Amino acid sequence: MTKCTKLLLFSICSLLFACHDAPKKIKSNSESNTHETIATFDLESAIDNCESQLETSVPKLTDLTKHPRLIETNEKEWKEVPNGRLVWTSGFYPGILWYMYDLTKDEKWKTEAIKRTEVFEDYKTITEHHDIGFMMFPAFGNGYKLGDKKEYKDILLTSAKSLVSRYNPKVGTIKSWSNKMHPRWQQHITIIDNMLNLELLFWAAKNGGDSELKDIAIKHAETTMKNHFRDDYTSWHVIEYDSITGSVLNHHTKQGYADDSRWSRGQAWGIYGFSMVYRETGDKKFLDFAQKLSDRYLELLPEDYVPYWDFDVPNLEKEERDASAAAVVASGLLELSTFLEDTTQKQKYYNAALKMLSSLSSENYSGVGKANSFLLHSTGAKSLGSEIDVALIYADYYYIEALDRLKKIKSQKEVAQL
Repeated sequence: MTKCTKLLLFSICSLLFACHDAPKKIKSNSESNTHETIATFDLESAIDNCESQLETSVPKLTDLTKHPRLIETNEKEWKEVPNGRLVWTSGFYPGILWYMYDLTKDEKWKTEAIKRTEVFEDYKTITEHHDIGFMMFPAFGNGYKLGDKKEYKDILLTSAKSLVSRYNPKVGTIKSWSNKMHPRWQQHITIIDNMLNLELLFWAAKNGGDSELKDIAIKHAETTMKNHFRDDYTSWHVIEYDSITGSVLNHHTKQGYADDSRWSRGQAWGIYGFSMVYRETGDKKFLDFAQKLSDRYLELLPEDYVPYWDFDVPNLEKEERDASAAAVVASGLLELSTFLEDTTQKQKYYNAALKMLSSLSSENYSGVGKANSFLLHSTGAKSLGSEIDVALIYADYYYIEALDRLKKIKSQKEVAQL
């Protein structure tokens, strides 16, 4: 073998060896979504599964002084907790029933929804915390919109007044929690979750309430947009403001891994919340911001589109997922997709939402045949040692809301093609 031949063979082998060992570039979810065809998802099967799950669980949930909150790991039945003015999850179960009525038009679901909604009327005067929005709007708001229960109007208007009583104009946000219940923070506390309570204010301003309610909701969104997000468009959970000057004192967390970590459901609340604010205002800055939050979230997702409970926890692949965050984002992205004129952008968010719903509806996350919930594998507050790898009522709520939104989008497309 000549020296030249040996040199040529060595070069070829070196090249093959380098190609074999070279790290493969893994496309982020946002990159891979851009030009792909429309994703598929069996919507009717998912709706049928939800109805079947409710057929099983509703006859067991008869105590009107309690509501279903979670299903513990490897158990089947809902753990019910007493209704109370400080229990933020009470509105989701009646909200689920309203969406099932909207999806099926079966009067039995409306009857059950009314029964489970009206036990909360006295909560319209809650001023102790911001969660009155979570408590009242999924129940009474959906009853008004989906069940034509116009008598709920005054209850919702009173609820909005109660919520707005927590607004501090010096800060520009609604105070989320009381300092007595959360002594770590001494002044004005606002959490990213609060974005979703703004929908109650927007609704009230359009339905007989003071126009100032909308102004306050917009100011809260603007202040949150300014202070609650890092340069990479990921969210902190808790901001403590100076009550007098409005300056930011601390960036913290309650349910995330660490004060500076990226709690996945926090990002989900932001995506959903700013999409909703754009719907209510038409102000493009909120649409642009919702897209930036969504793009960053999609880049951080694992392959199955269901996030770990925090994006920065060590040994990530050994950590629990949070199906509730995926459900919130799926619903938010479906709405976001309807606001966009650019076909590529519209398709990207629509596809991502369908992939989330496909994963959530799969054997890996579905409660069908395993428990009475729609979804399994949510994480409420691992950092606090509670609700770890469980079914959560609000995961089911945002999942069925996403199904309802998807059905409406598909119906609109069918009408447009006629």
